[in-house]
Amino acid sequence: MPHIPAAELLLPAWREGRAIAAFNVIGIEHAEAIATGAERATRPVILAISQNCVTWHGALAPIAAAALAVARAASVPVGVHLDHAVSRELVIEAIDLGIDSVMFDASALDDAANRLATAEVAGAGHARGAWVEAELGAVGGKDGIHSATARTDPDAAVRFVEATGVDALAVAVGSSHARPTRDAALDLALVARLRAVVPVPLVLHGSSGVSDDGLAAAVGAGLTKINIATQLNRVFSAAVRDTLAADPAMVDPRRYLGPGRDAIAEEVARLLDVLGPV
Repeated sequence: MPHIPAAELLLPAWREGRAIAAFNVIGIEHAEAIATGAERATRPVILAISQNCVTWHGALAPIAAAALAVARAASVPVGVHLDHAVSRELVIEAIDLGIDSVMFDASALDDAANRLATAEVAGAGHARGAWVEAELGAVGGKDGIHSATARTDPDAAVRFVEATGVDALAVAVGSSHARPTRDAALDLALVARLRAVVPVPLVLHGSSGVSDDGLAAAVGAGLTKINIATQLNRVFSAAVRDTLAADPAMVDPRRYLGPGRDAIAEEVARLLDVLGPV
């Protein structure tokens, strides 16, 4: 099955009240495992490559090529997305490499500067046929700060979307990035208010800190794209750690990365079931 543009996954889900999960890729093992989990669940999925991931690899092109190849080889629809890019140059590079969904994150700027920068990137992305996501304010958990107290104002969200022309909006509703526990309390009433007035799909970042029941409720309240990263790293690391502990003399990376990859695939399939029907 060919790589599917993220817009073709997200727009129908938004209209029908469903959710699409975007799982963050660290290396090719993550990408392979996410696709395998989606195939087991017979559900579409998005492979997300963050700017932090690009920095860790030293370049976007190799990991982008791997993710796109995995997407094209999958038996279910798989999109590829650039996540939390803070530079226009990286956004344009991603689009030129074939990644049709990008998130430009200027939330560290003040509101006026965020609008101006986001509008410029959205225009450049649209001219190249890409779907552009942005963030208003700041979802908690960035730079080691795990506060989940930030909230997106619905009126401000509407004005931001109108001013920037973005295709999706990441909102602050009680989650936080890299939360070490799955006990975040989402403001579901706020999600419903945002869904009622914001004219584009809403995105939940920091979803790894939300319980299974909370994720299902979030979808029901109106969130469309659910971003998950830390939870996959938890199960991957646990499987690798257990495998090495059982055989301290092990040196072949395939023998411990394999169980880590299998653990991700299992968790992806499970979480896709939690998020509801395809």
